[in-house]
Amino acid sequence: MVYNRLVRRLRTLGLDDFGRYLSMLEANQNSAEWQAFINALTTNLTAFFREAHHFPILAEHARRRHGEYRVWSAAASTGEEPYSIAITLADALGMAPGRWKVFASDIDTEVLEKARSGIYRLSELKTLSPQQLQRYFMRGTGPHEGLVRVRQELANYVEFSSVNLLEKQYNVPGPFDAIFCRNVMIYFDKTTQEDILRRFVPLLKPDGLLFAGHSENFSNLVREFSLRGQTVYALSKDKA
Repeated sequence: MVYNRLVRRLRTLGLDDFGRYLSMLEANQNSAEWQAFINALTTNLTAFFREAHHFPILAEHARRRHGEYRVWSAAASTGEEPYSIAITLADALGMAPGRWKVFASDIDTEVLEKARSGIYRLSELKTLSPQQLQRYFMRGTGPHEGLVRVRQELANYVEFSSVNLLEKQYNVPGPFDAIFCRNVMIYFDKTTQEDILRRFVPLLKPDGLLFAGHSENFSNLVREFSLRGQTVYALSKDKA
């Protein structure tokens, strides 16, 4: 998959081998082609309400908190995860102004554009109830039949931005009540995982939650997080 994406970049640029492509990147560190290169390398496997057991936990946590409930989706991809979070919070807390907010980020600028559009195939929303589908999405008609779009009332609660988790500091509007960083850490070595988790610590409120992917285990990486179960970690109150 990555190979095919890179081959398409070479064809677009009129290059005939990877060596010339890498030399071009190295020669101009500020080239816009670097972002295209990053976009080609990223993997974007996602779905609405993926790992569905996380969302009732999020809803329960949100109901117990005071003030604006803020969530960061740190690997938002094409938007299914942050919109699933938004639907969960809208169902749990309502849609009063200032009650909750979702900040969604990804390193891949192309998938962020799709996420911002909020347009999906109707077949991708099978995990939603009929009530959720009607309340939060508009169905396309005519040439757009079979497509749906996130209603603006819900989209207003979701903010998208490009963030690289490997950076030393994150330009994000924390602190957050919960962070979703699922199925991303598996691509990093343990040292990098530890660094990212430590950067999450000051961005979480006391007793904030960190949601991980089903194949990820952070239990022995940093002492600030303790496993609550079902790949959900809690930030110790004295560590925030």
